[in-house]
Amino acid sequence: MAESKKVLSVIMGGGRGTRLFPLTKERCKPAVPLAGKYRLVDIPISNCLNSGLNRIFLLSQFLTASLHRHIQKSFHFDPFGAGFIDILSAEQTEKSSAWYEGTADAVRRNLVHFNSHRHDFILILSGDQLYRMDFSAIIDQHVAAGADVTIAAIPFPVSKIEGLGLMRVADDLTISEFVEKPKDPAIIDGLTISAALESRLAPAAEKRCLASMGIYVFSREALRRGLDNNMKDFGKEVIPGLLGQAKLCSYIFEGYWEDIGTVRAFFEANLALAQPLPPFNFFDRSAPIYTHPRYLPASKINRCNIDHVVIGDGCLVTDSTLKHCVIGIRSVLGENSHLEDVVMMGADYYQTAAEVLADKAAGRPAIGVGRNCRINRAIIDKNARIGDGVTLSPAAKPDGDYAHGVVIRDGILCVTKGAVLPSGFAL
Repeated sequence: MAESKKVLSVIMGGGRGTRLFPLTKERCKPAVPLAGKYRLVDIPISNCLNSGLNRIFLLSQFLTASLHRHIQKSFHFDPFGAGFIDILSAEQTEKSSAWYEGTADAVRRNLVHFNSHRHDFILILSGDQLYRMDFSAIIDQHVAAGADVTIAAIPFPVSKIEGLGLMRVADDLTISEFVEKPKDPAIIDGLTISAALESRLAPAAEKRCLASMGIYVFSREALRRGLDNNMKDFGKEVIPGLLGQAKLCSYIFEGYWEDIGTVRAFFEANLALAQPLPPFNFFDRSAPIYTHPRYLPASKINRCNIDHVVIGDGCLVTDSTLKHCVIGIRSVLGENSHLEDVVMMGADYYQTAAEVLADKAAGRPAIGVGRNCRINRAIIDKNARIGDGVTLSPAAKPDGDYAHGVVIRDGILCVTKGAVLPSGFAL
């Protein structure tokens, strides 16, 4: 795609990630582990690279250390392709000493960096979504339509559009109205897809609206004009403010897309990968998802009963039962443990034999899951230590903080990063 040479990609690193807490207790949203071996940020980066876009800026702000380490270890470009991933954190300048105050504010404050590179278009992406898209298609449509802004949109059933920005789209794909997260049923009903446009899409049983995916293509001058103000957010302010002032078009995407903004959404999106035909295919060799090459050994599974499980590299699992689970890199599970509907993120390192013996002498569990444990409907964050005979389930328990770093959020039990659960603990 010739236009790819004229495009800069900008990935938003996200805010505090409060809806994804406690998974964002020590990291930003894009750095949250995914599918046993990846990070959320690997998805937009891989989509860019597979689309021929290799000039990428990542805007970050909160708890960025693990994100920076991952990017630095994972993505390296040869000097002949002019590719790069630049991490731009909020910084004090002569004009401002504040942190980013929203998506538009973050982009505005980095225009000086973007403008030092030749480009005609800027592709703006979220760092916490799971999808696969060839961005050349949306950019080509943007150019062909002579659009100032093109917004990627996905047809969503009316019953599931809560929390999404909706748009009214004409049959020629121009946008005449944009409403951020409407709640009034009358407004939502007025934004449903027209019959003529619906006939061009895959059939659906329920009325649908076109929801913004948070993916924007801006022509360079349109972005400058759109940000020549004090508006803080694209969806709430900048996009509605451009209506009638610029040509806004919609690019309709009908593939799988999941906004991983809550603990429940993260949990369900991960477990869906364990299905025989998952909605997102990590095995597509034509568009691979790239991540940090860790050079770990193959996982070792001894005398286990395993049903619908994704297992990352370098795991040690012995005499256990795993049902509908995602087991992350370097996970260690002791004998006779039973895990069902569990996302286990694994560990950042292996313990030495001496370290394990020292932990045992101190009455401290080793990293991983011990013997004779029963864990159901849970997320176990990295480097957690779960002793022998531990029972964990969120069933019939309210959301809230519990002992030893256990949190129940959205009905999902979370063992926080580095938590220590003593042997015999039950919840």
